Amino acid sequence: MAVEVGTEAPDFTLKDYNKQDVTLSSFRGEKPVLLVFYPFAFSGICQGELCQLRDEFADYENEGVQVLGVSVDTPFSLKAWAEQQGYQFPLLSDFWPHGEVAKAYGVFNETAGLALRGTFLIDKEGIVRYAEVNEPGQARDQQAWKKAVAQLG
Repeated sequence: MAVEVGTEAPDFTLKDYNKQDVTLSSFRGEKPVLLVFYPFAFSGICQGELCQLRDEFADYENEGVQVLGVSVDTPFSLKAWAEQQGYQFPLLSDFWPHGEVAKAYGVFNETAGLALRGTFLIDKEGIVRYAEVNEPGQARDQQAWKKAVAQLG
């Protein structure tokens, strides 16, 4: 079961595509975080969703929201994908222990070994304010995230 709205977001530290540690709790008191789990780099729906985030990045930046993408890919493949697509937000590797953070958020598909399309908006205090999980093959409606971001204000 996915992490629910109103609960504290599970903390984690993952490597980004430059192999630098990124810790969720390091944003506490500083800025809200939009945590976007996706199955795999270089896959069609994921690329469409992350490209939309990229293209609308200023909207999140203007609201002071830190966007973090998370998948079970290695940092190497995430770096190649980020460079190819020009993503200006960190992509984090939940590769090893495999899917551990996705499991903590209740969005890990054990059978397929991948993260579902889970989206979590976490406020400055570390509380989940928006949570949505989409099934494989089902693209997300990003307008719902934007409404949740606007309500943080």
